[in-house]
Amino acid sequence: MSENILEIKNIKRHYPVSNGMFSLSKATVKAVNGISLEVKEGETLGLVGESGCGKSTLARLLTGLEKPDDGNIKFKGKKLSDWTAKERSTMIQMVFQDPYSSLNPRQRIGKIISESMRIHKSGSKDEIQQRVEELLVQVGLRPEHHKRYPHEFSGGQRQRVAIARAIAMNPDLIICDEPVSALDVSVQAQVLNLLKSIQQKFGLSYVFISHDLSVVSHISDRVAVMYLGRLMEITSAEELYRNPHHPYTQTLLDAVPVPDPELQKDEIIISGDMPSPISPPAGCPFHPRCPKAMNICSQEQPKLKETAIGHKTACHLY
Repeated sequence: MSENILEIKNIKRHYPVSNGMFSLSKATVKAVNGISLEVKEGETLGLVGESGCGKSTLARLLTGLEKPDDGNIKFKGKKLSDWTAKERSTMIQMVFQDPYSSLNPRQRIGKIISESMRIHKSGSKDEIQQRVEELLVQVGLRPEHHKRYPHEFSGGQRQRVAIARAIAMNPDLIICDEPVSALDVSVQAQVLNLLKSIQQKFGLSYVFISHDLSVVSHISDRVAVMYLGRLMEITSAEELYRNPHHPYTQTLLDAVPVPDPELQKDEIIISGDMPSPISPPAGCPFHPRCPKAMNICSQEQPKLKETAIGHKTACHLY
């Protein structure tokens, strides 16, 4: 069995919110509110949930761009905060959502990809140039593309450049923050297949963040479902689609479009919007919208516990 490359224990990240110049009360946005999980070597962990549930905040915590208010993150058995910023930048990289804003429009592609190599002085000028051209080939572009600017590429090609930049220093873990959501569906499949082939070639681990369960199922080994800063469910991708336990997961799966218009599904309908992360509801955070809510759901917060082999759920139904 593979070792854990990343271990997260009860991390929290709250942001203070100003209520006005003359207000005495201090509110906080509970973006990440007590999450524990692990990522194994060579594994892809999918992280799904509605917009505003805290997925991107968690991504910034995992890369060390932000520090948690509580809890701890271990990378390769060592606290993430104990690694230097230089060490973290070589071992953990990130692919961002928007390929149009994540690349500097004033720099040539070669300079963008080679920036980390030049900062870390990982070779001579000629060696770095050769490495850039090799990376371009690995992501499906041509070596001469290093002379071009980002505006000369399509969205899918730009995301390939972003992937080349991410793997330039041979990292162990890549955080993919909705890397295909801004791309056309046909291009999404190409980028997802590229990520999978790179993972197999270099033995990378991924945390793949998305709000699209159909995309997550294509690339993930396990899937964690997040709601209002907390984990609702975590299991293998196959098991999640075959036998979802949490009512929230069931509603997300019901929202996935089905290509057969004659296929009838017993959909679970939820009403209302996600509660504010400034004042999340007591008990289970999903209970105000849950069609299966019981009295205990509004009083006691369910713990994330094993409800089947390799399947954890935070729900009082189990």
